[in-house]
Amino acid sequence: MLDLNLLRTFLAVYRAGAFTAGARVLGLSQPTVTTQIRSLEAQLGRELFERLSRGVAPTPFADELAARVMEPLDALGPVGGALLGEGDAEPVHLAGPAEYLRHCVMPTLAPLVDKGVRLRIAFGLTDDLLDGLRAGRHDLVVATLRPRGRALASVPLADEEFVLVAAPAWAERIGSRLATEGPTVLHAVPLVSYAEDLPIVRRYWRHVFGRRLTCRPAVTVPDLGAVKEAVVGGAGYSVLPRYLCAAELAAGTLVLLDEPEDPPINTGFLVQRPGSSTNPHVTLVRDHLLRTAHEA
Repeated sequence: MLDLNLLRTFLAVYRAGAFTAGARVLGLSQPTVTTQIRSLEAQLGRELFERLSRGVAPTPFADELAARVMEPLDALGPVGGALLGEGDAEPVHLAGPAEYLRHCVMPTLAPLVDKGVRLRIAFGLTDDLLDGLRAGRHDLVVATLRPRGRALASVPLADEEFVLVAAPAWAERIGSRLATEGPTVLHAVPLVSYAEDLPIVRRYWRHVFGRRLTCRPAVTVPDLGAVKEAVVGGAGYSVLPRYLCAAELAAGTLVLLDEPEDPPINTGFLVQRPGSSTNPHVTLVRDHLLRTAHEA
């Protein structure tokens, strides 16, 4: 039988993404947490975390262990909080990119609502949302990048793959020339983007084509869902997260213009202020998001 205190320490570090942040959540010193994790690793005979220059990354075995112990440990009562279901918990304030929350989070919320969790959802850009998290306006933020510094605890949530797409008419016009002539063939095709500085498209060009993007957008609209609809309607081409256009690709209303062996991928993070909330439903929502993302 493993020591429950060691498992609680493991879970705190797993969720916080760092020994120091996990120690703050537990109210322990960082050396104590490090010693406890090493003790648990010795008992299990397996490494649980890869030590990084900033924080730690869970090993696949740690992901499996966390999936097994999260629910029973939380049922015993979160560290520093009340037992789940006791009293009237405050609403959980969850924020993140509109498209990701709409497509990957909102459809999974029914089990939480059934358990009595009240949710307040907000959309926005990562930098603004992280500022709101620091200010106490949010409990949890889905971020498109790992926050800097030690004030915020983050764990990897999911990877999103970016794809180069257009409507079938444009794909037929381009044909196989993209593979033979390179991305210059797209100069004659209108580009649709959600921002004037083309962050997603520029990243695709650097990663896949190894060159700088020089064209300017024909259409900008600050909503990736609207970008997708414009491209489906034949306005031009764009780069989108695969999850956002999977149904259109399957239906044939969008077509992949390129299928690189190594597509650009961005890792999303689930971010929380360590020790900032004693609301047990925050833990319930956080674990639900991690579990459903890993099962996807």
